[in-house]
Amino acid sequence: MSGPRRVAITGAGTVNALGRDVPQTLAAMREGRCGIGPLEFRDVERLSVRIGAQVRDWRAEDHFNRQQIALYDRFTQFTMLAAKQAVAQSGLSFQGELGLCSGVVLGTAGGGLNTWDENYRAVFEEGKNRVHPFVVPRLMNNAATSHVSMEFGLRGPSFTMATACASSNHAMGLAFQMVRAGAARVMLSGGAEAMLCFGGIKAWEGLRVMSRDACRPFSANRNGMVQGEGAGVFVFEDWDHAAARGAEILAEVVGFAMSADAQDIVMPSAQGAERAIAGAMRDAGLNPDEIGYINAHGTGTAANDKTECAAVAHAFGQHADRLLISSTKSMHGHLIGGTGAVELLACIMALRDGIIAPTIGYEEPDPECALDVVPNQAREARVGAVLSNAFAFGGLNAVLALKRA
Repeated sequence: MSGPRRVAITGAGTVNALGRDVPQTLAAMREGRCGIGPLEFRDVERLSVRIGAQVRDWRAEDHFNRQQIALYDRFTQFTMLAAKQAVAQSGLSFQGELGLCSGVVLGTAGGGLNTWDENYRAVFEEGKNRVHPFVVPRLMNNAATSHVSMEFGLRGPSFTMATACASSNHAMGLAFQMVRAGAARVMLSGGAEAMLCFGGIKAWEGLRVMSRDACRPFSANRNGMVQGEGAGVFVFEDWDHAAARGAEILAEVVGFAMSADAQDIVMPSAQGAERAIAGAMRDAGLNPDEIGYINAHGTGTAANDKTECAAVAHAFGQHADRLLISSTKSMHGHLIGGTGAVELLACIMALRDGIIAPTIGYEEPDPECALDVVPNQAREARVGAVLSNAFAFGGLNAVLALKRA
């Protein structure tokens, strides 16, 4: 077959503060349930920010053997469980030729941050002179990608993306492009993060962008982001291959665009975001009036929310008033490098089920965010195409476009 391939999503898996799998997560999104609460880990009392969207009561031994636990940082553990769910749903087996033309591309910003944290503490605080031999294999950013490739025998293109808060969207965008171009028949893609530890939160406190009480995207009284943790993994598959084997197709990935603000290391640019939004629609061959829903980056910081709304308003013109746009970070927190992967679940729910996840915590209208942000309660709406936005520190932007299968 010549020319671009169509790209289907045939499997999805997740672990996050809202649920240990996709059905639990989507139920929580439909109900507008909040996964943010008091943080529970060593030395939390030394932090000024003590809330986050934590995966509660996580027991690695419930999912992995002792040898695996010795090798898997928390972010890898989340990834492995999500990947197993996604592959199980897809029904794929990667024996033989399929494994040779299938790969993995995942996003993460912090990688094995829990491992860093534990071992810095051991060396500097407890005075130990040795660390475990597996510290480097646990903390490296490509650890999850490598373990997923080994678990399923994926011998095609495999690597990790690290672009701060856009890591997952960049990873999934590149996975989409590789399948579309015929460089791979199947790609497992998404991302993961596990920054909820003392060092992780202490570092972010220094930026003064964190809320101490709640995440309220687009609300005039918003006061910062709230971190989350977890993973989302998807099976991106050549459409014809999926159709030939009778696979259930969850959604079609139809476009992707990236841009760089080239402006400021932390302050976002409406122009950079708008170019990525317009580019994704152009790549997908979609007009603005064909987009029904946008899963917003929507961090809950004053700068991000108004900048994103300005970008959307300019990119969509008159249609902006008819768009539905929500930030699910209000529920599952900001998973930094893993956030786009969990947010893609809300996009698939909008396309498949006609349910738009809400922006919870919304209390006061902001004239600079005067779009329909689906405040506080989910809404039923039939949409045929959606966008998922990710705008990272460093001015790196990545937007995906999906259509109903």
